Amino acid sequence: MDKKWILLILLIASLLRLYGLNQGDTVNDEVFTAFRAVSLVDFNEAEFQTTPWEWFDPHIPGWAKLSFHDHPPLVFWVQHFFIKIFGENNFAFRFPSAILGILSVWLLYLLGRKMFSQKVGLLSAAVLAATLNHVYISRVGMQESYVIFFILLASYFFLKAVEREKYFLWTGLALGLGFLTKYTAFVLIPIFLVYLVLFNRGAFRKKFFWLGILLVTAIFSPVIIYNLKMYQAVGHFDFQFSYVFNQPHPEWNLQPGKEIGSLAERLENFVPRTIASNSWSFLFLAGLALLSGLILFIKEPKKSLLKYGFLAISLVFLFLLLLKIGPSYRFLTMLAPFLALTVGIFLNFLAGKTKKYFLIPLILILGFEVFYSINNQIFYYPKGISPWFSSKVRYENYNWGYNELDKYLKQEFKGQMPALTFEVKYRFLEELRDKALREGLAQKLVLNPFLIVYGGNFDDGAKLWVMERRFVYHAWPVLRAEDYLRYLREEGEDYYDRSGFSRQYFVMPANFVPLPEINKKLAGVVPLAIKNPRGDIVFLVFKFSKEIN
Repeated sequence: MDKKWILLILLIASLLRLYGLNQGDTVNDEVFTAFRAVSLVDFNEAEFQTTPWEWFDPHIPGWAKLSFHDHPPLVFWVQHFFIKIFGENNFAFRFPSAILGILSVWLLYLLGRKMFSQKVGLLSAAVLAATLNHVYISRVGMQESYVIFFILLASYFFLKAVEREKYFLWTGLALGLGFLTKYTAFVLIPIFLVYLVLFNRGAFRKKFFWLGILLVTAIFSPVIIYNLKMYQAVGHFDFQFSYVFNQPHPEWNLQPGKEIGSLAERLENFVPRTIASNSWSFLFLAGLALLSGLILFIKEPKKSLLKYGFLAISLVFLFLLLLKIGPSYRFLTMLAPFLALTVGIFLNFLAGKTKKYFLIPLILILGFEVFYSINNQIFYYPKGISPWFSSKVRYENYNWGYNELDKYLKQEFKGQMPALTFEVKYRFLEELRDKALREGLAQKLVLNPFLIVYGGNFDDGAKLWVMERRFVYHAWPVLRAEDYLRYLREEGEDYYDRSGFSRQYFVMPANFVPLPEINKKLAGVVPLAIKNPRGDIVFLVFKFSKEIN
């Protein structure tokens, strides 16, 4: 019977994470990973966060390809594999996040069963399967879904290793892969060490404990080598480690994403951002569960520490980590499985007290969680007021209309390739351009001298994926409106006609008022309207052609 319940839970988890996975625009940090994953190139058009590939071009050293300047390489590798299979689209780079999200639900079941009971495992897995916070992070291509999976996997193997030391090897494997995913997985080091010091000091004398550490080191060695070589070359480690160790780094005088505020500001933001990224029902239950645990600890400290020690230590160190790095929506998702486990314990306690009256409230609770997740992640636009029915986390993958613009451009240039391209700054970009042209010719695509110009208040992530990806990986000549005008002023009004472009596309947000020079250029051209899923006109595409004699 329990097998049927966990299969039902995994089915619900799968539907919530996979249905309509490609919807939601590319407007968050998933783009800055996926863009580089297309061809495993450490370059993303970031003016203030350049990379070793740019510093050392045209002679990029081999070590610079072992990792990436701001994150370890595993997520890039995985996304690259799925992009090769499914193509350059939202589904491809989000799919592994969704699969790991589903597997995380199963792992939480295993953890709950091992630490407490079968029923706690099932209840915890059901809560995690349905709750918005984990559904959201499983539906975007950011690293946190991977991190959560490896945290749970390593925790499960670790608790088994406490009983059978050979599992320290499996723990080392999971830890190493977690560290290759994102450095926030390092939070497992103090969690495991504190637990061993308190409850199993003999593990430090076990052979497999140290073999596990060697395995972690071997798996993480590409990043170790990368950072040692970078230090030799430029005097500091990568973007993240140089920040942690407060190293001077003239290449990154501005550090986007590190403006996390003071400790007081982070504490002040913790509660409102937690509320904004979870359902009120989940937080209410989690609050009751944590309060009950605190009361139990006060009454019976030794007994409760023995029983709930690993869970308590995990929550404490995750909270400290969030205070250090800032409580952004994506970081807060790392709390989700451990809070779900806490809720599972509390629900199991209530089930024992209420018995036959428990099932209906449980169905209502889980039913609301499923509705809340569907409303905020599967519906194109949430219905109802916030926070009771809708959540601010929806803006992390909101349907602004960039997907529709991307579909239009894909269809418009289907079966075609650029007859004219722009010069690029770096040799590795030249190689990408030449590769795109060779592949286009091999596929016998139609050569057309088209120019794409965009302007206005484009989201940075969407701009990179929808526009700059076509320039970097497909050689289409793409220009910002400001650069387009600058060339006209410098070279003359007929510069682009003289250059041989037979058709020009101007892409502008509908709420953007173009500069007078652009307006003059577009006078008399009837634009094509690009609408978002709600039917609002969000982009205007002006297309005009000139016959080439």
